[in-house]
Amino acid sequence: MRFGYVYRLKITIFICLYLSAVVADDLIKPIPYIDSIDQDKALLGKRLFFDTRLSRDNSISCASCHILSSGGDDNLRFSFGVDGQRGNINSPTVYNTYFNFRQFWDGRAKDLKEQAKGPIENPVEMGSSHKEAVKSVKRDYGYQKSFQKIYTDGITIDNIADAISEFEKALITVDAPFDLYLRGDKSAIGNRAKEGYRLFVSKGCIICHHGVNVGGNMYNKFGIFKGLNSTSLGRYNITKRDEDRYLFKVPSLRNIDQTAPYMHSGEIKTLDKAVRFMAQYQLGRDMKDEEIDAIVAFLKTLTGKIPDIAK
Repeated sequence: MRFGYVYRLKITIFICLYLSAVVADDLIKPIPYIDSIDQDKALLGKRLFFDTRLSRDNSISCASCHILSSGGDDNLRFSFGVDGQRGNINSPTVYNTYFNFRQFWDGRAKDLKEQAKGPIENPVEMGSSHKEAVKSVKRDYGYQKSFQKIYTDGITIDNIADAISEFEKALITVDAPFDLYLRGDKSAIGNRAKEGYRLFVSKGCIICHHGVNVGGNMYNKFGIFKGLNSTSLGRYNITKRDEDRYLFKVPSLRNIDQTAPYMHSGEIKTLDKAVRFMAQYQLGRDMKDEEIDAIVAFLKTLTGKIPDIAK
């Protein structure tokens, strides 16, 4: 079974490498400027995002694990929730998640609104319930006024999640140097980064990390060419299908230099080690130090501007 999968993957890699050599400039798209944000709703969502009252013991907010001034994650291997409980999977960045095709590493949420409901009831994260979260929000007169202004049915868990998701939709980091380069400013990145992008394409990284979010638009097996002792089974936890063991959503590489440690397991501490690890485990190849350095230089050009609403 595994041999067949690897064989098919190698064929896919060969085809993708050929295509990427032809249409490389079309495989990554600049982050678009979004002008469809409902500002009142997003500002309400921002307040909820930072509100610890959504948790059982008033100790944890969305911002506890997604620090907006520090890459949109918490730079820990595993985050801590109520009662000091430690999670078992790395918290991804909240920036640019609007462009992901699914949410969470295992893809169990179809969109940001569905994702926003999850941590509230997770016993290790906020440890509360949707019913209790609604009660907490209803106790605040300011929230009552804001929800009545925006939603005809007032404070409900769907509306709480909707407001948070509207705020997260606004967390888009535009004008990264590489985006400016793609838009025509060839001086926006240096020669080392340009070489890194060429290697990123030619070595096969582009196969999974492409599109607007340079990832976030497909699932892939973790540990294709080398076995792993991962305690997380990924997509299998949702589907219970053997072929989905160790299948995870490919993460975005946007702002990747700010979101260490890496992988769903948070086991890789530095970006250069992450590139080497992925080359060996996902592409079945070794890279020279200078090649890794160039790819890292390219990856650093994917860091965009923090939006005003996040400040």
